[in-house]
Amino acid sequence: MTVTLTWRNVTALGAVAMLLLGCASVPSGGRVVSGKRAEGAEQVDDPYVRLIPVRPRPEWGPGQIVSGFLSASASFDDDHTVAREYMSWPGMWRPAPRPAVTVMQDRQDPDVVRENATSATVRVRGRQLGTIDAGGQYTADPKIVEVTFQLAKTAHGLWRLTGLPGEVQNGLLLTKGDVDRAFRTVNLFFFAPDRRTLVPNGIFLPLVNRRDLPAHLVGALLDGPTSWLDPAVKSAFPRGTRLRGRGVTVSKDVATVDLTGEARGGSLERMSAQLGWTLRQLSEIKEWRLQIDGETVAPEGVSSTQPVRSWQVNDPDGISADQTAYVIGAAGHLSQLLQDQPQPVATGTGGRLVRPAVAPDHVEVAGLAPKGDQVLVGDLVAGAANIRTLLRPSGEDSRFTPPSWDRDGRLWTVESSGDKSWLWVRARRGQAPVRVAHWGLGGRQVLAFRVSRDGVRAAAIVNVDGRAQVQIGRIVHEGGTDVGSFLPVSSELGGAIDLAWRDYGTLAVLGRKNFDSQVLAYLVPVSGSAISTLGGGALGLPQSIAAAPDEPVLIGTRSSHKKQVCRQRTPREQFSEWVCNIPAADPAYPR
Repeated sequence: MTVTLTWRNVTALGAVAMLLLGCASVPSGGRVVSGKRAEGAEQVDDPYVRLIPVRPRPEWGPGQIVSGFLSASASFDDDHTVAREYMSWPGMWRPAPRPAVTVMQDRQDPDVVRENATSATVRVRGRQLGTIDAGGQYTADPKIVEVTFQLAKTAHGLWRLTGLPGEVQNGLLLTKGDVDRAFRTVNLFFFAPDRRTLVPNGIFLPLVNRRDLPAHLVGALLDGPTSWLDPAVKSAFPRGTRLRGRGVTVSKDVATVDLTGEARGGSLERMSAQLGWTLRQLSEIKEWRLQIDGETVAPEGVSSTQPVRSWQVNDPDGISADQTAYVIGAAGHLSQLLQDQPQPVATGTGGRLVRPAVAPDHVEVAGLAPKGDQVLVGDLVAGAANIRTLLRPSGEDSRFTPPSWDRDGRLWTVESSGDKSWLWVRARRGQAPVRVAHWGLGGRQVLAFRVSRDGVRAAAIVNVDGRAQVQIGRIVHEGGTDVGSFLPVSSELGGAIDLAWRDYGTLAVLGRKNFDSQVLAYLVPVSGSAISTLGGGALGLPQSIAAAPDEPVLIGTRSSHKKQVCRQRTPREQFSEWVCNIPAADPAYPR
């Protein structure tokens, strides 16, 4: 991969050294990321461009000093020592090792709005894409940002910074290119409430050099989940557990993780699962061993040196099962898609049920009435579905999102009316659905809602000021169900119409990029990394999308008044063309 850094105003800010390290990518038409299973979806081994920061020069004026500082602050070498030389006193600014970041698409050249013999004010304007908090959580938040810097001359007649804007006082103001170079997206893994299923927590992790990445990665895991995900997950590491000595060493593709004594109070099995899934993102590590206070330990029955891809029982996507797709066939019946041909499995659904969702045990189906104003369910028994109404609208203009199952058999749907919405959940078969009291999108229209396979996260398409935005929230079951804290995932998609979880780290989304008119399929990492186009060629009028781990993405489309389902000619090739020849509609994979 090639990363280009563009310097504004200061033309001789220094050399750039190329090292084989990795980078992240903030969404905004950036680089293409892979569409493989999530353990490989975040490219932590991509090439890394190291910035060699330049010290302030005596002849520089206020605008050049601000440009130089902003460029130098993008280098994490030596605790931002060079960037602090731009200050009137170095101690006035010292960002944390994992600082909060305001991410800009671009920055205009600094504008000197006031200057006299001893002081000056410089303004910087640009387009913000989003923010990265101190825990590494990215939140898309596109807007125009304007910040001001205060400068004064020293006793030696040199311009130096005396006042910083709020965005810089406790963090960094970086361009997308800076973040692409100096950060990388990684997943940290924590346990769902069942204490068996792992849940990924995608973060942006700053990096100084590739050698220290394993220790930085494990250190971030020991710090715990981001504040956003923390209420919904658990960590097996006892409070106070830290890396000991050199922390993580790698020799001949075997990593050794040495933890402090606090780890003795934790479950070796569960700590190993979290470490194994987190370390598997690093290509140089094939096996690893766990030490506590320098002593090698292992769970009972497990070798002291563990393959990095052990602990598949904790897969966030669940154990592999039958993922045969379901569709609504040409006659309107619920059908399975066998060798690209719909085969009816329930004849009682003809024309009554659309947007089907099949339960994890394959014995119940849910869906919508054709107008979207009712939620329907039926038992899949002896080739019939016995369709009945589960939910009716609260008002004449209410509509429901296509229902979504979680791994525990709960059934979820969102009812929207105007700019209000209510989340409904049916805990188990035979029970009546109830409204979720703590619902974070109550003041928004919700167009789609899908629960992740780990059961802890939910993706939604939300109407925000007329833009259909992809957001992700977390589900907390302790003390009553709380589904809230939704965060925008991407700054690029402003016209999403449907989505599905492709795997635990990636959404498959139908939508339009900003300023585009055509609806296309995209892969959207939930960590906030750059989105990428999926497939190529004509799709007609896409209406729905279905996805599952290691399965082809399917798109329900309409063309010339005919409904068809599209799939890629070569599903494992991200840009393989779409082939739309399946006479069916509304594809869905079972939960």
